[in-house]
Amino acid sequence: MLKQIAGALAVTGVMLATQIAGAAEYRLGLITPPPHQWTVTANTIAEELKEKTDGRVELLIFPSGQLGNEAQMLQQLQTGALDFAFLTLGEFANRDPNYGIFLAPYIVKDVAGAQKLLKGDTAGELLDGVNKFGLKGFGYAMAGLRQIVMRGEVKDVGGLSGKKIRTVPFAPELDFWVKVGAAPTPMPLPALYDAFANGQVDGMQIDFEGTWNSKYYEHAGTIIESNHMMFPMIAVGSGRKWGAVPAEDQAIIEEVLKAHLDTLVGSYAEIDADYLEKLKGTEVPVITIDRAFFGEAIDNWYKEWRTKAPMLEKLEAEASGL
Repeated sequence: MLKQIAGALAVTGVMLATQIAGAAEYRLGLITPPPHQWTVTANTIAEELKEKTDGRVELLIFPSGQLGNEAQMLQQLQTGALDFAFLTLGEFANRDPNYGIFLAPYIVKDVAGAQKLLKGDTAGELLDGVNKFGLKGFGYAMAGLRQIVMRGEVKDVGGLSGKKIRTVPFAPELDFWVKVGAAPTPMPLPALYDAFANGQVDGMQIDFEGTWNSKYYEHAGTIIESNHMMFPMIAVGSGRKWGAVPAEDQAIIEEVLKAHLDTLVGSYAEIDADYLEKLKGTEVPVITIDRAFFGEAIDNWYKEWRTKAPMLEKLEAEASGL
């Protein structure tokens, strides 16, 4: 009996050793810090992939820009040095303006509208189009709707005039702030807290989640609930590396990614509401605005970007039916 047990254990040990030895390690890079929902979701995906592939797929998560900024990670994906990434659309829009259309101001009114738009025909066409960058597209998610956090008091759009607003280096976003009359100031997210604290920037375009978790409110004079822009993320893989992934694992990876990306988008309705309530509990005034607050800036933005990015009108048509 003891020999049988010992034999069974030996066989199990060999199987486990073989399984571990045969595990494929893949790396996923992203710029968000560990507490952010993008990173939390990435870790959940990694756990589920390991379980569903019986340990064949080991997805290693590198948050906070550990593998470089988004331009560097995109280059790594193209060369095959990086396997997967969650990226904002900035680097794509800088190469093809049509990828900037999701940042159209007030294109959606809430998270539910964003979720539908990111699963629509226009989004699908652009997702398939990442192959021209040497990538494999899996789907979209997003962070919370964009809000505004300022060091001083703001009562109207004039309070933003000439102010240095931290943005991402994303042409549609930069152009929006130029038209508002502010001075958009691109800056890496890890540098933002100190820059805001010492006055290097006067404000930021951000979501409620980041405002709370990174404690930007500690140096704020006004929090503006504007919901003026969505902020999509695209999940992509290296085209060079994807072809070498076994077909069985490809199917599992795609299934798991798509399911969690969709869940992530939908979760932001509750996430935004929760963090807004927390921020209202601080001493910082929270004001609520709508499209009219920005005057002619938004209409001027659309007039210009319908020419720069022809697919914008198609997206607008989809959004009008939501």
